[in-house]
Amino acid sequence: MQYKPHDYQRYASEFIVTHLVCGLLLDCGLGKTVITLSALYELLLDYFDVGRVLIIAPIRVAKDTWPAEISKWDHLKGLTYSVVVGTVNERRMALQRKAFIYIINRENVSWLIDNGMFDFDMVVIDELSSFKNHKAKRFKSVRKARSTVKRVVGLTGTPASNGLMDLWAEIGLLDKGERLGRFIGAFRDKYFDPDKRSRDIIFSYKPKDGAEQQIYDKISDICISMKAADHIKMPDRIDCVVEVQMDDAEKAMYEKLKAELILSFPDGDVDAKSAVGLSNKLLQMANGAVYDENGKTKVIHDKKIDALEDIIEAANGKSVLVAYWYQHDKERLMQRFNCKCIDTEDDIRAWNEGTIPVALIHPASAGHGLNLQKGGNHLVWFSMTWSLELYQQCNARIYRQGQENIVTIQHLITKDTMDEDVMKALENKDATQESLLAAVKARI
Repeated sequence: MQYKPHDYQRYASEFIVTHLVCGLLLDCGLGKTVITLSALYELLLDYFDVGRVLIIAPIRVAKDTWPAEISKWDHLKGLTYSVVVGTVNERRMALQRKAFIYIINRENVSWLIDNGMFDFDMVVIDELSSFKNHKAKRFKSVRKARSTVKRVVGLTGTPASNGLMDLWAEIGLLDKGERLGRFIGAFRDKYFDPDKRSRDIIFSYKPKDGAEQQIYDKISDICISMKAADHIKMPDRIDCVVEVQMDDAEKAMYEKLKAELILSFPDGDVDAKSAVGLSNKLLQMANGAVYDENGKTKVIHDKKIDALEDIIEAANGKSVLVAYWYQHDKERLMQRFNCKCIDTEDDIRAWNEGTIPVALIHPASAGHGLNLQKGGNHLVWFSMTWSLELYQQCNARIYRQGQENIVTIQHLITKDTMDEDVMKALENKDATQESLLAAVKARI
């Protein structure tokens, strides 16, 4: 296929070529893969600036998306690649193949580096935000190998999904700590004040006055941001909340668990052992079911399922995509509806062909690399997630370039429950992230 780049795509590719270190904060659907590959072609085959490139990506994206994009475009012919996934022997064989680009899933990058097989002069980190945890092994491994790399590119649409603290690890992998400092403690002390705390433990931090702008200014020379709505014609999108309400008995059970951290049943108690555990249990109850201490499902109500049934009926035969989180959500939905989980390439193909009337999708396993805009334009959040990144990525499966219809995203929210807190938290995180993206936005 012939590549006819938009102006913003040319700009972004040129930014990669002209910067040894760069972060591309690109909205879903802007074509970050072909933008990056076009730049790699120039660096590898026109300028001979690099010889071996490693791309680190989520497993599905590593196996399918990057190879498909390389094969898709005429101007990338000659750009050889090898996919480093599978068993240890399969990975070793893939590394031995002669190629310009080696594509590995992020779960195996520590294996690659720790076994002394890291021999690359350029690294591309697809979904840089998955390296935001500075305590994670994958972060430590890449950081250890960073000094041997000449060029590095970070790609993400959600750089600060949990707040500005995420940026220290992400930007640090790009510039080796030059802009935000080499140590997380110093970064935290410089830009943040303690927020929620007990006498001995600090649970969270908040930015100091003026800290956000200072951070943005520090990284603006190596980062550019682009919003899809600024550069491509996006379909109209309608977001709405469908509110349901538990009856008095169900609400009493919810409030009892919230107050006492335990809910007794004859054959097994529901026990929330911590604040995180309590949040998890309350979200389950808002959905209508909860796991007890034996791992068995206790059904509390069907309010969300009933509301979803109305939504599916109102869709009048059009396909509906439903985001779920818990296994018991999936089981109960499959009992009520004739639905299919989106798990395999065949499932994706069937959805896009319009043969699946109701499809279930889990944000954690299908957040990246799926193009589902051909199969439908209705998404319903049956279960809410605290992760802004997964939330935005899941929405972008249908709300993206190529969608021909108005997109409707509906959130099933149980009144006076943790659902409402999650919605507010997502909005607050998005405000922080939007400020970041606007501050380093590329004006072409």
